[in-house]
Amino acid sequence: MTMCPKCGKELAGGAFRFCPYCGASLDTRHAPQEARKTVTVLFCDVTGSTRLGETLDPETLRSLLARYFDRMKTIVEKHGGSVEKFIGDAVMAVFGIPVVHEDDALRAVRAAAEMRDAFAGLGVSGRIGVTTGEMVTGSEERLATGDAVNVAARLEQTAQPGEVVVGAPTLALVRDAVEVEELPPLSLKGKRAPVAAYRLLGVAAEAPRRHEGRMVGREREKRLLADAWERVRAERSCHLFTILGPAGVGKSRLCTEFVAGATDAHVVQGSCLSYGEGITYWPVVEVLKQLPERTVERPVEAAIRALLGEEEHTTSSEEIAWAFRKTLETAAAAQPLLCVFDDLHWGEETFLDLVEHVADLSRDAPILLLCMGRPDLLDRRPAWGGGKVNSTMVLLEPLADDETELLIESLADLEEPVRARIREASEGNPLFVEEMVAMLRESSGGDLPVPPTIRALLAARLDQLEPQERDVLQLGAIEGRVFHRGAVQELSSDAAQVPARLTALVRKELVRPDKPQLPREDAFRFRHLLIRDAAYDALPKAMRAELHARFADWLAERGADVVELDELLGYHLEQASRYRDELGLERDDELRAAARRRLADAGRRALMRQDFAAARNLLERALGLVAPGATDYALELDLVDAVHGACGPQRASEAAAAAAARTAACGDALGACCLRLEGSLLRLYVDREASLQQVETLAEEALAACADSGDHVALYRVHLSRCRLAQFRLRYDEQLKAAEQAAFHATRSHLPHLRAESFRWLAGPRFYGSTSISELLRWLDDQESVLPTATEKTYRSLALAFVGRFDEARALCAELRHDYAERGALARLGGVTSQNAVTIELLAGDPASAARLGEEGCAILEEAGELGLLSTSACFVARALYQIGRLDEAETWADRAAELGSGDDAATQMLWRQVKAKVFARRGDAADAERLAREAVALAEETDKTDWCATAYADLAEVLELTGRYEQAAAALERALVLYERKGNLVLAERTRFRLQDLESRRASAPS
Repeated sequence: MTMCPKCGKELAGGAFRFCPYCGASLDTRHAPQEARKTVTVLFCDVTGSTRLGETLDPETLRSLLARYFDRMKTIVEKHGGSVEKFIGDAVMAVFGIPVVHEDDALRAVRAAAEMRDAFAGLGVSGRIGVTTGEMVTGSEERLATGDAVNVAARLEQTAQPGEVVVGAPTLALVRDAVEVEELPPLSLKGKRAPVAAYRLLGVAAEAPRRHEGRMVGREREKRLLADAWERVRAERSCHLFTILGPAGVGKSRLCTEFVAGATDAHVVQGSCLSYGEGITYWPVVEVLKQLPERTVERPVEAAIRALLGEEEHTTSSEEIAWAFRKTLETAAAAQPLLCVFDDLHWGEETFLDLVEHVADLSRDAPILLLCMGRPDLLDRRPAWGGGKVNSTMVLLEPLADDETELLIESLADLEEPVRARIREASEGNPLFVEEMVAMLRESSGGDLPVPPTIRALLAARLDQLEPQERDVLQLGAIEGRVFHRGAVQELSSDAAQVPARLTALVRKELVRPDKPQLPREDAFRFRHLLIRDAAYDALPKAMRAELHARFADWLAERGADVVELDELLGYHLEQASRYRDELGLERDDELRAAARRRLADAGRRALMRQDFAAARNLLERALGLVAPGATDYALELDLVDAVHGACGPQRASEAAAAAAARTAACGDALGACCLRLEGSLLRLYVDREASLQQVETLAEEALAACADSGDHVALYRVHLSRCRLAQFRLRYDEQLKAAEQAAFHATRSHLPHLRAESFRWLAGPRFYGSTSISELLRWLDDQESVLPTATEKTYRSLALAFVGRFDEARALCAELRHDYAERGALARLGGVTSQNAVTIELLAGDPASAARLGEEGCAILEEAGELGLLSTSACFVARALYQIGRLDEAETWADRAAELGSGDDAATQMLWRQVKAKVFARRGDAADAERLAREAVALAEETDKTDWCATAYADLAEVLELTGRYEQAAAALERALVLYERKGNLVLAERTRFRLQDLESRRASAPS
């Protein structure tokens, strides 16, 4: 018996080319393949069949059972189900095969109730079980397989005679249409956990209501948008306008209508990808590509070009946010800018930070940030837009009845009874109205089934498409909400017909043309993400695995210019591998390795731009693809770096320890050694009891272990650890040597993110160590083209102050502070303000300004929660306060530094002692003053921080001079002078010479 694959009608006799009932093509070349569907299964069984067999004549029993089977089959088919098979005296029926209906669960429950009521008339007693679940359905034999079959059978076996027992998944779909009684959780054979079940008491005559979305009404929201746009243009300001609402309620329609009316705006749009783990900047890139050609500052252009992948450049999420804001401001200067971001609920945290950064800091630029998202955005960001005077948020509610009526009238000319059913079913959701009317237009019988959920509605509509059109839709779903014609043709077995079928899908309003991401391609966008999800969910996992892998091959050839190609390829290859694993197929090591490599590369690039949240996500997924029993310690270390940046040193230390244990268990002693070293080093930041010496010993052991290995990653990591450890000791010459060795091995590792990380460690040791200022300035000149702008400004400003070029130094430092303030980089702004700016003002002879800047910088550090810098910065404030004679305040700040600083913090331990020593000397406490001053000198002599060591001697000289010990003071000053001259600190060298001359005259005039 032939059956129509679309409507399920039996086609008795004859060879049909088209179904006589629904007109669907019966071309066997396009016979449907296996599919995943959510269906409802019904099991019905006769109870007491043994007793019937004993009491009835065999012919009578046969006749009774024949009537029973015929009646049950009639009832099932009446409600749109199909009898899958008869098992003894049991009937198994399925609702959703061969065609899904949006109310299959309700049909099954109604059929069950009618079957239950028919038992008495048939002279039998029976029981029924019903549940809903995902199944794989066959192409011709129509067999359904899945857990729901077993559960339905078990529910039927637990029912009492005359009862219908319904599973929880079915009840969730029909809750508004039934009356049930909850049963105690059932322990079913084969199920590990008890199963919720309900006794069916009654079924309502009317089905539950439904929803959808389109722009009707919304007058208040339109006024708010218009007011915000008018304020943006009149005040040349930035405004954040967020539209929230559930899927299909009309967010996009409202936005589209507004954009169409904003004729004086330059409109740019970007969308967050529904699957964007780690794909942080996709909407930003979309917007940048739509902006006109612009002239911006070199640092802005460098950051943007790095983001677009047009050049290799180390950047950070803060720099990207700043550069993006500057780019928007430049574009808005010529024409008011309307920047639309869709699907904000899918956005990565770093992207959400970027949007708020633009809203918070944009000045003198007419920019409207129009964002759309689902309400679950507020679950992640409860304070989204909160506290901003330039922010508006609206929540779209369902349409009122009169508005729904207007929407229906705009879509089709329907009779009042049909309109009333749509009004009731839609519950004011425009998407549901739109899709129900579309289904009605495409339905040959004029039936209007009322779906219980939007997923059921969309699945039903897609199942009613021509098989060839449905195939194209499913192939497009592999790529995502936006897909390209060429990709579908590559995946299709009938590529020549794809353009025509895409046109048909556009006409049926399932997809619409969109801007392509690839050259020489046509792109299409699913009208709603849920349509894409419904199409994708219908694909069997084995087919998903194959298609994701094939799409990745196609994209690798076509997508060379896609900015986040590795993230996209990594996702598709990862999906292919994951589905193979879920199905227990033979492991494809080549596929797993390719997915891992792409995700790792993407994660490492995220590390380079300091997008630690995205890096963590990508690297964790990459590590999840490492073969069982194998290890990748380099990737583990990268993940530790990402955790450090995202969550702080405590979590990173814990992650390193866990990774070390895993790596050791896999037999990789060298990798485990590197991870243990990293974890121990990180503990120095959080554990006051951690031993610096023990970590140094571990570093030397690790160096010995990998010295002859030729493993450049391990050698880089060990030398970088030695570099960081030297910094703890303020041994900057040692740090520079270690940094240079780390850079050597980073270059030979052929990992760009390691090279970029190593390079930033080469400037600081040159400034703080024994390298002369003149040599440092020459080196900065040579490296200007490759050094990050912030690094270059940091050390050039200080170096210029050392040689007395104060105006230039102040200007560079002011630019640096401005840049950090613009980017919202509070920790860096606080550090530069409280240390660099204070140093420049002290050298320039303005301690009052230094004190003011120091206190301002420390307040910023406290606001940012950056306590690591705060202890040392407090010493800088204390020094400035001392110089202007505010001794009590200077002592308070020095005590605060002593309390905050750890015992291994050499800088803080030196500086607070120097300030307190001078305060004590001023107060006449000579013994304590000299003790603290000499302790500071002893600490300084353990370092090679030349300039600070010189200052420790100069402060000791001041203490000795204040207590009348001129000869010893002169000796200390002479030592300070030697060190200042060696470093090239011309300003303090000249002041020290003057102090020596003054001291000599005072010593000569002192009584013998």
